[in-house]
Amino acid sequence: MRINLKAVALACVSCFALGQAKAQELKTEVFSLLNLDYPGLEKVKTLHNEGKDADAAKALLDYYRARTDVKTPDVNLKNIKISKTEQQWADDALQHTFFVHKGYQPSFNYGEDIDWRYWPVKDNELRWQLHRHKWFTPMGKAYRVSGDEKYAEEWAKQYIDWIKKNPLVKIDKSEYEMADDKLKGDAENVRFAWRPLEVSNRLQDQTSQFQLFLPSPSFTPEFLTEFLVNYHKHAVHILGNYSDQGNHLLFEAQRMIYAGAFFPEFKDAQTWRKSGIDILNREINVQVYPDGGQFELDPHYHLAAINIFCKALRIADMNGFRGEFPQSYLDTVENMITFYMNVSFPDYTNPCFSDAKLTTKREMIKNYKDWHKLFPENKAILYFATEGKKGELPAYLSKGFLKSGFFVFRNSWGTDAAQMVVKAGPKGFWHCQPDNGTFELWFNGKKLFADSGSYVYAGKGEVMEWRNWFRQTRVHNTLTLNDKNLETTESVTKLWQPEGDVQVLVTENPGYKNLKHRRSVFFVDNAYFVIVDEAAGDAKGVVNLHFQMPKGKVANSREDMTFVTQFENGSNMKLQCFGPDGMTMKKEEGWLSTAYRKKVKRMNVSFNVRKDGEDAVRYITIIYPVKDSADAPEMSAKFKNKKFDENGLEIEVKVGGKKRTLKYTLQ
Repeated sequence: MRINLKAVALACVSCFALGQAKAQELKTEVFSLLNLDYPGLEKVKTLHNEGKDADAAKALLDYYRARTDVKTPDVNLKNIKISKTEQQWADDALQHTFFVHKGYQPSFNYGEDIDWRYWPVKDNELRWQLHRHKWFTPMGKAYRVSGDEKYAEEWAKQYIDWIKKNPLVKIDKSEYEMADDKLKGDAENVRFAWRPLEVSNRLQDQTSQFQLFLPSPSFTPEFLTEFLVNYHKHAVHILGNYSDQGNHLLFEAQRMIYAGAFFPEFKDAQTWRKSGIDILNREINVQVYPDGGQFELDPHYHLAAINIFCKALRIADMNGFRGEFPQSYLDTVENMITFYMNVSFPDYTNPCFSDAKLTTKREMIKNYKDWHKLFPENKAILYFATEGKKGELPAYLSKGFLKSGFFVFRNSWGTDAAQMVVKAGPKGFWHCQPDNGTFELWFNGKKLFADSGSYVYAGKGEVMEWRNWFRQTRVHNTLTLNDKNLETTESVTKLWQPEGDVQVLVTENPGYKNLKHRRSVFFVDNAYFVIVDEAAGDAKGVVNLHFQMPKGKVANSREDMTFVTQFENGSNMKLQCFGPDGMTMKKEEGWLSTAYRKKVKRMNVSFNVRKDGEDAVRYITIIYPVKDSADAPEMSAKFKNKKFDENGLEIEVKVGGKKRTLKYTLQ
């Protein structure tokens, strides 16, 4: 007897689909949410009006399976690819081991009966990001590539399980961001499962999952009604609970555009789409300064904001509503890209100021290629998209963004460059750290004086202790009073002179009560840097000047206050600090974090002077980049004006036997 395996398989699928249908509910309320007069829904409307809602749901599923006029930029159904990592996430998810966060690997298992409230480490991000369902789209790709129904079956089960175990109950809007031990049970869970940012993440990603799983027998008419009702609830929730400001608001608005564009059949679709577009058109003028800097003053979130604005443009292009974004919107996005390319280093990575993470060259080339499609006439974007094979570099070298407070000294755009990026701007928002005056330095293929980064965001116990450690002003390349965090972060640019043999930046921040910090940076002969730090005012205490040393062997001398790196890769530096009598030097605990929950030890150092009177405490620091540390020159420096002068500065430096007078006068 021969067995028709294909027939058996089809019968099994049919049985499975029947079982799924029994496990799922037909949500008839979906028909009140849809515009049944929408073109293509005629049969759905007729069957619904006849009271045949089960048949109407089948007709609705047939409609979506046949629909071709709605597109998203995130998935190409004609060319679906899955990486080894995504395949692993998909396979692990079958056993309820969910990839939630790169910082927590290996992934945690959430139990045979999924515990969506499992919180193995009291890091808020781990709990929040569980509800972004990052493994769902890889499961969809695995299903499409392999044709194995197990991925679709498990996805449908997990999707319904999530709905049942994460009810939306009302809590105060402020409690989505704030830990409140008074919240218990479902209310406490809402803080994580229904925070608007996570809801918006699901709104966007479920458009891809919908397309990937739609042909599956597991995607039953009953499941479709559950999916659509849940999706509608998500969009309505965002509409009434947008974040007040910042990148969260941008993410939520952009994803509401997705919701309205991808499901135009909903009665509220136009409202959702218009809401998102109106917010982005408004916030691009609120969150982005005229010089192109995003107001969180964090390169990582600046990049995220660029891509949010661009993503809205792409879905508008694909679905015919680009005209709802004015030319000024595009001009601002282009300015933001110019800002980012300037503050980045020759290897395409960004400074880790504030809460920034380190980008990769591969990631950034992809970004530049995407940006080039939107701005095909911009030759600098094309240059970076093609690694210099096409396009042109900007005509300038050094560049200042005075409103945002980012300044770039460079002698070349190549990997052999000496490049310093200084951050000294206005008060930033949540991701900005109290780090005014900090800098990073690149020389000949290596980053020197990397900023500390952030490590983690928020949580309880040890998580919050590490969050607070990395946010300290004293773990940045700047000045403190008594090692305390800055009380005020409102730097003002007093002078920016980006051309000539001596380029100059002067910024001033009233960091503490009765103590302001003026930092003057000289880029001399396109070769080395002289930093003058002056702490002026009536405040008393110990004035600390901090430097975060590169990881690796660093020779140092307390006698002449020098640090010299001992690297073999052709990128070294000598630092020497000159201060008043009584200045001491102290080595301190140092950490560097360029990715979430990843950190390495290094040496930090502070130069310290006790301030007992009204006289300003003043330091001169020379940083000389050099390929071979053996070639580091002898250096000396002194002040020519004996006291702090509100109107200017004059110093004398001697480097390698050559004397230079460095000075400026403020108008």
